[in-house]
Amino acid sequence: MPSTHKSAKNVTARERLKQAQQAEALRAKRRRTLTIGISVVAAVAVIAGGTALAVNASKNSDSGSGTVAVPANASGPDGTVVVYGKADAPHTLAVYEDFRCPVCESFETSAGPAVKELADQGQYKIEYHLAAFLDNNLGGKGSRTALAAAGAALNEGVDKFKAFHDVLYANQPSEREDAFGDVNHILDLAGQVPGLKTEAFTKAVTEGTYKGWAAKVAGAFNKSGVSGTPTVKLDGKTLDVIGKDGKALTGDQFSTLVKQSIGG
Repeated sequence: MPSTHKSAKNVTARERLKQAQQAEALRAKRRRTLTIGISVVAAVAVIAGGTALAVNASKNSDSGSGTVAVPANASGPDGTVVVYGKADAPHTLAVYEDFRCPVCESFETSAGPAVKELADQGQYKIEYHLAAFLDNNLGGKGSRTALAAAGAALNEGVDKFKAFHDVLYANQPSEREDAFGDVNHILDLAGQVPGLKTEAFTKAVTEGTYKGWAAKVAGAFNKSGVSGTPTVKLDGKTLDVIGKDGKALTGDQFSTLVKQSIGG
């Protein structure tokens, strides 16, 4: 009888271990499903011809409350908008993005040079409305850290911001990675922008001087009514910059769309 009792205890222990392993496997599967689900949402949105990545930002941990340092050259309500281009341009291109958004990266690398060129020509000025909702969706702090660093670049000059913005998208990590959450990596990327890594810029990035500003910018995005990124509006009218095939417009296609929209 004693040996039978000991055997039953061993069986029970093995069963508990097996159950624990199964439970952990299920949790891991759920975590993988959540990450994959974000990508599926993006793909479905693209196929539908809408914006690329759906926003889930109802509980952003950064409220942006209190007094914060606002970078020089910031525009709009509470300095939450970044304007690039000639102030007296006849049209306004509003661009809504998240630095971790993979479809924003697709748009920027495909049509970004044309977007900048038309602004430089005075066709329109660009208003950047930047988000950080992907930190909530994917975990980490890359969107917020990159946005705060972009604030430090803006403090150095609008041209420095634009160049840094383009470098970030050109070096965007996989959406499953949070490389932008590492300030040392951010500073390495900033080295690609001539003249950006001043002592003041490096100090601002290292100390998180513009984290509060980044929170306010992200909060303004959350209240904008925009439901996904990238969203691009010309004089308030949304442009379909992601085709039904899921591909971003080329530079030529974007330029043609803009000319059609403004009657040029």
